[in-house]
Amino acid sequence: MNGDYVMEIPMKRTTRALLAATATGALLLSAACSGSAEDGGKVELTFWSWVPGIDKVVARWNDAHPAVHVTVSKQAQGDEEVTKVLTANKAGNPPDLFQAEYQALPTLVSNGAAGDIAKYTGDVKAKFAPGVWSTITLGTDAVYGIPQDSGPMMLYYRQDVFAQLGLKVPATWDEFARTAKEVRQKDPKRYLTTFSAADPGWFAGLAQQAGAKWFGVSGDTWSVTVDDAATKRVADFWGGLVASGDIDKQPMYTPEWNKALNDGTLIAWPSAVWGPGVLTGNAPDTAGKWAIAELPQWSAGEHRTGSWGGSSTAVAAKSKHVKEATEFAIWLNTDSAAVTGLITEGGIYPAATAAQSGGALAKPPAFFANQPEFYTLAQTIAGTAAGVTWGPNVNVTYATYKDAFAKAITDRTAFSGAVAAMQRSTVADLQQNGFKVAG
Repeated sequence: MNGDYVMEIPMKRTTRALLAATATGALLLSAACSGSAEDGGKVELTFWSWVPGIDKVVARWNDAHPAVHVTVSKQAQGDEEVTKVLTANKAGNPPDLFQAEYQALPTLVSNGAAGDIAKYTGDVKAKFAPGVWSTITLGTDAVYGIPQDSGPMMLYYRQDVFAQLGLKVPATWDEFARTAKEVRQKDPKRYLTTFSAADPGWFAGLAQQAGAKWFGVSGDTWSVTVDDAATKRVADFWGGLVASGDIDKQPMYTPEWNKALNDGTLIAWPSAVWGPGVLTGNAPDTAGKWAIAELPQWSAGEHRTGSWGGSSTAVAAKSKHVKEATEFAIWLNTDSAAVTGLITEGGIYPAATAAQSGGALAKPPAFFANQPEFYTLAQTIAGTAAGVTWGPNVNVTYATYKDAFAKAITDRTAFSGAVAAMQRSTVADLQQNGFKVAG
């Protein structure tokens, strides 16, 4: 998947704006109303998506399914799309299907916009890794979308510079810390990597790998544990590296960061499977010099990763054709030809496990021609992704991350304090918007 598609979207709206379509914000876990063509004629479905070239993929469906026609409408990503879906849902005319980032899905469910399609999904669950499937269930037996793409995290590193400095690819986070110090000792002009206070999705994925579970739901009651032990462990680890000067502390996706990747000032990047698109655009001079490896582990011998990015195809609770819409969503994200089209036209990394290597991904990204097993390794890593349940106000959690971690870096205070601030703001916002919060 390309970097532009999953790069963090600035979360500037408040939860109140995103939840404006509901009076109480209570979680609606009721099943969607089913529907079909009342007169036996052609079923017309509307689909909102931002994936490049998806209209070409949908055209294949229309050619093969004359009784169910899908019309695509291109939309913006992130908060803008969520707000448009909520507005249309409140007005009673939502699209039948819409693309939903995993972290945005709970907001769409809690507002009654995304419906439970479990009765129509059959055994499709088996086509996805458990960690990916968990993102569309909200910890229940309901199904609120079909996974489309995923962002398993891995370690990108400069093969040539590692060899030049005599560095070993770190297998554990303790080794990662020692390698960071070793880089500074051997070449003070370089850093192993940087900590970014501007990318909460990146930090969330690292926390997931450590075992963090920020949200949970039971009935209509949410639990919030953003400040759990796993998250604090991750925060303290990175805070220690920043405080010692062993890694850089500049944010990602800036001209300075791009230059540092391109000139070898930064020689490693914990990122996601869509990283080749970012490196191709931002560090073109380094083509063929990078490789990927499993993220360092918290305990030797473990095999676990987190996720950064990804989205699903959701069906509107108010659609008159839920069954047909679900059939299309399943086809779009599991049919071999359809997924191949999503890869080649849209640049995604598919969530369906069968499509994650071979076929359209038989060859490595051109930028990684030096690592022919790129997608085979990526598929193995993807299968170790931790499960995650997102909450209905992740935008608030993410916004606080940016403010609190930036302040911690400036004030040189412990990163665990920033995690505590994320917890407080998330709980307060949920309560303010009428959600029941455990504890």
